[in-house]
Amino acid sequence: MSQFNDQHLAVNGQASGMARGSVAILGSTGSIGQSTLAVLAAHPDRYHVYALSANTRADLLLEQCLTWRPNFAVINDSTQASWLAAALKEGGSSTELLVGDEGLDAIASDSNVDIVMAAIVGSAGLQSTLAAVCAGKKVLLANKESLVMAGPLFMAAVKASQATLLPIDSEHNAIFQCLPQSKFSESPEQINYDEIKKILLTGSGGPFRTLPLDQFSQITPEQACRHPNWSMGRKISVDSASMMNKGLELIEACYLFDCNPSVIEVLVHPQSIIHSMVEYVDGSVIAQMGQPDMRTPIAHALAWPQRIDSGVQSLDWRQMNALSFEAPDLERFPSIRIAREVANDTTSASIIFNAANEIAVQAFLDIKLSFLNITCVVEESLLKIPSSEPSSLIDIKEVDAEARRYAASLIDSL
Repeated sequence: MSQFNDQHLAVNGQASGMARGSVAILGSTGSIGQSTLAVLAAHPDRYHVYALSANTRADLLLEQCLTWRPNFAVINDSTQASWLAAALKEGGSSTELLVGDEGLDAIASDSNVDIVMAAIVGSAGLQSTLAAVCAGKKVLLANKESLVMAGPLFMAAVKASQATLLPIDSEHNAIFQCLPQSKFSESPEQINYDEIKKILLTGSGGPFRTLPLDQFSQITPEQACRHPNWSMGRKISVDSASMMNKGLELIEACYLFDCNPSVIEVLVHPQSIIHSMVEYVDGSVIAQMGQPDMRTPIAHALAWPQRIDSGVQSLDWRQMNALSFEAPDLERFPSIRIAREVANDTTSASIIFNAANEIAVQAFLDIKLSFLNITCVVEESLLKIPSSEPSSLIDIKEVDAEARRYAASLIDSL
């Protein structure tokens, strides 16, 4: 179970004149990274941008470095390192450039960093996020794949290092806000699930919630990436369209909140105003509500246990005519059924689930696989790859690589 405590919160004393919190953003050029910078820009007295990183978008990373003047920047794509180093020098920047996984691990665990925003998409973010946890940082977790792939190992590291782990996914952040806060600061393992009837994990249903099933075979990447409520990257948008994202979130929630999958109910809420709810045994239901804007959970986690302005517009209650809810259609979205089966499996199933999905989604975006076949590839990979019980990061990476190879070969055969 995660350590939601005050022990490592660099922001606690800032209101009384202490130094600004030093922030490293892993994945600063992605949608979460850019939203994080937007929140930080509104609070220059509270936070200092110490390090930024990008995968391949060297041009945007350069722009961010010239604006924010961080101590370090990391580019994962080594082929762009020379160009970026020269461009930084030409721009008069004193930012030191690091490269690849070693660079990411270095900024994630740097002793000068207080807060790490873990916003690298997919399995690529696991190693650096784990490095931040092991260094005892306040980790803002936007990389759900870290827990999906390495839940037991990851949570054990959180406990051992006494890191502070705060969820950024809007749904998990909402659940965190709706659970009894005192339990987290005292002893997170002691959440009394005898008092909690269920956790209601909401999702919009994406762009295809009402699309006739006979049209699913014709879905294009452009359609899948056109989310009705949220502005997200292409991979996450496709996951939302298939509701695979909700499946990944279900698995993540089990580790974050130390609960059985049976406690979690997935609920489709098309308006994306209620981000999740917790129902208690006395009949009370506590919901977290707000605009569908990631700056809200980012601001909440940055300042926790305090609150700061996120820059997000208030809800206009007078214009809100109705909030609707429905059960997910498992024929339309089989990913939720598959994810629930995986969540009940304590072996390597969740690693295979995530890896096969990442390969299948990329193939769909590359026009090499149909939308319908994304879940087929995931389910077939789970059926054919032998399960194991990985006990180290090396073991996890080996299972991940095997699942990717199998999924890729399966796609080639389709």
